[in-house]
Amino acid sequence: MFQALAKSSAAPGPQAAGWVQTMASHKLLVPPPKALLKPLSIPKRLLLGPGPSNLPPRIMSAGGMQIIGPMDKEMYQIMDEIKEGIQYVFQTRNPLTLVITGSGHCALEAALVNVLEPGDSFLVGVNGIWGQRAMDIGERMGARVHPMTKDPGGHYTLQEVEEGLAQHKPVLLFLTHGESSTGVLQPLDGFGELCHRYNCLLLVDSVVSLGGTPLYMDQQGIDILYSGSQKVLNAPPGTSFISFSDKAKKKMYSRKTKPFSFYLDIKWLANFWGCDDQPRMYHHTIPVISLYSLRESLALIAEQGLENSWRQHRETTAYLHGRLQALGLQLFVKDPALRLPMVTTVVVPAGYDWRDIVSYVLDHFDIEIMGGLGPSAGKVLRIGLLGCNATRENVDRVTEALGAALQHCPKNKL
Repeated sequence: MFQALAKSSAAPGPQAAGWVQTMASHKLLVPPPKALLKPLSIPKRLLLGPGPSNLPPRIMSAGGMQIIGPMDKEMYQIMDEIKEGIQYVFQTRNPLTLVITGSGHCALEAALVNVLEPGDSFLVGVNGIWGQRAMDIGERMGARVHPMTKDPGGHYTLQEVEEGLAQHKPVLLFLTHGESSTGVLQPLDGFGELCHRYNCLLLVDSVVSLGGTPLYMDQQGIDILYSGSQKVLNAPPGTSFISFSDKAKKKMYSRKTKPFSFYLDIKWLANFWGCDDQPRMYHHTIPVISLYSLRESLALIAEQGLENSWRQHRETTAYLHGRLQALGLQLFVKDPALRLPMVTTVVVPAGYDWRDIVSYVLDHFDIEIMGGLGPSAGKVLRIGLLGCNATRENVDRVTEALGAALQHCPKNKL
């Protein structure tokens, strides 16, 4: 049979020959790119910026596994295990907990596009770039956005938020738990209860803070919480996760209008992720390999234990602060209680260009740190100790590199 098939396919008939000729009737205008004909080359680098972080061997191995169908029963099992892992790191029992195919920005947009409708009042804590982004997205959706703007390094008190709630009567308040652009850790105790007294939902960004500092979604009364894969969890960028309280679900499921985005429609995603006890229907093709890695990252933190992870980040960052101050560097966030344990912001030393310092550390030590972002641009250096990178050895390496940079980088003495 195979010989017959070979003979029949060896000489195409007139109709097939014409088809082949038609398919090849144009010359290629674009040749194969020369760069793609060379092997892929990736530098060996220690990522000590605000994220992404280096991948542990177990997560790299997960990324090399063979793909399976996104709707296979084995894939559904992996998705269910991921949901349980998210519930653990979020400390929530919310059934409506799932993964978003996209980075933390995508999870923020998913929250806003599903909760807010045109004309809704939206109160935003803007004390760094993530509040700025939340405000921008809310405005694009037609919400009435009311920013509470703080200088970089600022945080919010219960009294300040209550004044905004009383004045603007919002349906949603946005706060950033870990503001990675400024290095501020926003206290959250009491804010959920306060919001609920004013019939307002509380939305919290925990992209950089999750896993590195205490966070209790249910006990702190957080209605919507989201985070990302590439920070403390040490998974590849590109997936994020989100959870909704029953109050938030009621607001979304009683909308008068459809969400603007089909891709981020939580009703569809909830079904696909098995959150509604209905037969799962196809919504979009999920990134199977990335979910393998995310599953393993959640397994690693479950094995370590949240409290142990919190302790690791707190103790390692305290060691970093001491080493930085020994170099004569000044921490940007004055109050130790408000310093983010995962990302430390350092005032750019007088007379130096932050770009020179960052470049020297990268070029001479293969260590990546970052400058400021958004409102902190040009003001700070940012050093991240995220997940497996939060070690005393890495602190010693980066502070040695910074010391060398301060000796060798040009300094303006004016």
